[in-house]
Amino acid sequence: MAVEPRTKLTAVDLLRLRSDPAKRCELIDGELIEMPPPGARHGRLAFHVGLTLGKFVEGTHLGSMYAAETGFLIRRNPDRVRAPDVAFVSRERLPGPSPDGYLELAPDFVVEVVSPSDTATEVNERVEDWLQAGTLVVWTMDASTKTVLIWRGLDRAERRSGDDLVDAEPVLPGFRCTASELFPNDD
Repeated sequence: MAVEPRTKLTAVDLLRLRSDPAKRCELIDGELIEMPPPGARHGRLAFHVGLTLGKFVEGTHLGSMYAAETGFLIRRNPDRVRAPDVAFVSRERLPGPSPDGYLELAPDFVVEVVSPSDTATEVNERVEDWLQAGTLVVWTMDASTKTVLIWRGLDRAERRSGDDLVDAEPVLPGFRCTASELFPNDD
């Protein structure tokens, strides 16, 4: 007896499903992946990092920042839509006015905040997806250890913590701060 293959969802299908704000979803090769909403610590860190980076980007007019859960269509047939915690797209790569749907590009720079429920494999898959899609710099941030891993290639991760300097070169030239400045003081 032949088993009928499941229909792969598209980015358009995912947009239609977004009518339920309680669900966070990504689309991985046409398969819907539901994720639990992040906890308070995750949300506070993502906001703090976005605010820190956003102030720099607003002052330099280098491009646009995108908040948590903005979908980026990074692959077609089958479709793959990822939603980072924070993203930046350079002014030169912006497609004009922001579309109502997903941006069909990989951000230049992505921040992924590691949740307690994330496995190392899941985090590595996200980093790999971003870098293979064309993202130049990915930060993975761990609130429990207050560390930042800066990825500039699949084999190029640099660990930063405490007073170590963190940058997003070459995407955000001139941006520098200590790792500790990226984490909210009260956590």
